[in-house]
Amino acid sequence: MIRSGVVALLALLCVAPAEAQTLEQMAGQMIVVGFAGDEAGDKSVKAIAAKIAAGDLGGVMYLKPNVKSLAAVKAMNAAFRAASPDLPPFITLDQEGGAVERLTADVGFAEIPNAQTIAARNTPAEAGAVYAKMAKAIAGLGFTVNFGPVADLNVNPKNQVIAKFGRAFGKSAKTVAAYDEAFVTAHHAAGLLTALKHFPGHGSSTADSHEGFVDISKTWSAAELDPYRMLIGEGFADFVMIGHLYNKDHAGEGTVKLPASLSPEWIGGVLRGELKFAGAVISDDLEMGAIRKQFGLHDTVVRAVTAGVDVLLFSNTAAYSPDLADKVRKILVDEAEADPAFKARIEESYARIVALKGRIGAS
Repeated sequence: MIRSGVVALLALLCVAPAEAQTLEQMAGQMIVVGFAGDEAGDKSVKAIAAKIAAGDLGGVMYLKPNVKSLAAVKAMNAAFRAASPDLPPFITLDQEGGAVERLTADVGFAEIPNAQTIAARNTPAEAGAVYAKMAKAIAGLGFTVNFGPVADLNVNPKNQVIAKFGRAFGKSAKTVAAYDEAFVTAHHAAGLLTALKHFPGHGSSTADSHEGFVDISKTWSAAELDPYRMLIGEGFADFVMIGHLYNKDHAGEGTVKLPASLSPEWIGGVLRGELKFAGAVISDDLEMGAIRKQFGLHDTVVRAVTAGVDVLLFSNTAAYSPDLADKVRKILVDEAEADPAFKARIEESYARIVALKGRIGAS
């Protein structure tokens, strides 16, 4: 897609293209990174805000070390948003409830139970009220994206990632989709974006992608796509987060064992082709063991974007680097300058990102 194609896509999505559309800035919008610091006055936080202001960075990812107090979080987020008011940054966190949360009672945030408990105790409508309170509180702190809801099916009771922590709403796609819809609706009402995860389904896995390679070839079933099919079809998918899950039946013809997050067959073939998802695809953390132990940074970035990932998520925890976003952006730009097809992928991703950011609520 050439530049005119980007403008055409933005027009189709009823979004005005941002004024600055240099290759470097388009590539920068594709990057979300973890950062150091827990106060707005920290040198590292100011540096991140400067990158956002320059258009060199699309957003940030919060982890627990960034949360000193709710007041400090709100001040940092205000600085991030003020740095780019016309194209707001993705200010992201994982706040599912239960064990997976960045904002806790220790700093005065009202915690809620995990998904399994929510579904056991509440109807979808009642769950929606619970999530509405949480979403309002998250939005009030200046966040723009919550990485949820979990769309995985609770099909393996011994699962180390989903079942162990009660992160799934149930075993059936109908149940999961109903509670996911309640979660998404509540967040939309608060002006927040969400991310369905972990495509194509982590619920049947027998290993943890945080630790290393995960092969779902023998455990995964097509039923795990059904929540995505339902939610995409009904318009409840902002981001879809791609997991680092390998399936030999969707790995292409090469010799490299590509997880879904680096697989054109999963993203282009199944998610976009079969399920008709036209929105933004975000990777799971690209520093998780399933990726970091198999692929270098350059290979990871190029393969992910070529496969169809629009937003590259790096927790920046494997070996913290204040220049990680710059390194990733340089890889993107260098590859685009050498390969017109890769440049077209960046332009395509930029159009989706601008469209999505246009739906972020006011701070």
